[in-house]
Amino acid sequence: MPNSRVVASSMVEQTCDILRERIRTGEIPPGTRLRQEVLAEELGISRTPLREAMRLLAADGLVELEPNRGAIVTALRHDDQVAFWEARLALEPAAARLAAERPSASGVEAMRSAIAEQRAARADDEGFAANRAFHLALVAAAGNPHLDRFAETLWIRTVGQSIYAAQSSDATVVAAYADQHAAMLAAIERGDAELAERLTREHILASPVPEALGTPQT
Repeated sequence: MPNSRVVASSMVEQTCDILRERIRTGEIPPGTRLRQEVLAEELGISRTPLREAMRLLAADGLVELEPNRGAIVTALRHDDQVAFWEARLALEPAAARLAAERPSASGVEAMRSAIAEQRAARADDEGFAANRAFHLALVAAAGNPHLDRFAETLWIRTVGQSIYAAQSSDATVVAAYADQHAAMLAAIERGDAELAERLTREHILASPVPEALGTPQT
């Protein structure tokens, strides 16, 4: 009996991870109705772990569960997008300070690798993926798994991809992102917590959500 519970739990987590990644990448776009019978057949699972996975995704705000209608991938309103941007503004500068206070070789290398990928990116999706990787690596460098989980949630439902798509047509903006990341990394490597925090805050403030996404829809 204990083994069957572990297997079931693992199946739910795997299903949740697969769907979360599809939502994050846009493979399953906002507003899509998730048909359980189709997904269950595709993933080779029963509807029971699928329903549990949907509940976890709903808890993360990635889907909305509607009575008698199933699950729909959440479509963010402008107010939601601003709220997530504000959450990043609260989280990431503080994480940068922690990372500078206790720098790790693996954290520094992860950020350095993301910057290199960002400079080499030739397409919007590659650039955004590298940008996301840097920010998640920065938070991970703080060494707090609770912050990691929060950051993962924000960068799934973040406005980052919308901002990046809006600004990527300007090569100077994209280059500036990488340069700003490099400056943040340098401060962390030097152990300058105050500077790392300030540069991270300024970096996020440089692309405020309201301006990047236009007028709220009413």
